[in-house]
This record gives sequence, structure tokens and C-alpha cells, in this order.
Amino acid sequence: MGIIWTIIIGFIVGLIARALKPGNDSAGFIVTTLIGIVGSLIATYLGQAMGWYAAGQPAGFIASVVGAIILLFIWGMVKKRG
Repeated sequence: MGIIWTIIIGFIVGLIARALKPGNDSAGFIVTTLIGIVGSLIATYLGQAMGWYAAGQPAGFIASVVGAIILLFIWGMVKKRG
């Protein structure tokens, strides 16, 4: 069940991040879900590095959305170069 919840929450986080970030980010279900999951991982590791979260503690929902938005901005900059 843990993997299913990760996919569902990742999709919701990805949708919210895409809605909050300005610009056209057309992506399908899989890409949106991956954006949410990777955004959550970014927020977790960044939070642990800054001392906000203990080791093994996952990031919160808002931090996951912020991590996904950061990922979308980085993806946009890489996409412009190519």
C-alpha cells in the first residue's frame, strides 16, 4: 500500500505544483506523478541538510509542493538550453 499512496500523493503534489508555477507545463499522468515524487525527495533531502527534518523523517505536503516547483523551474531552465 505504501507505493500506491506514494503515487497518489505524488500525483496530487505534481498537479498543485504545475498549477502554482506560471507558464505552460503540459505533461501527462506519469510525468506529473514523477514531478511530485521527486519534488518530495528534493524537499526531504534539502530539509534534512538544513536540519529541519530528522534522518528518516519525510517532508511535509507543503514542502513537497515547494520541492516540485523547484524541480519545474530547473526543468524549464534545462529545457530552454536544449
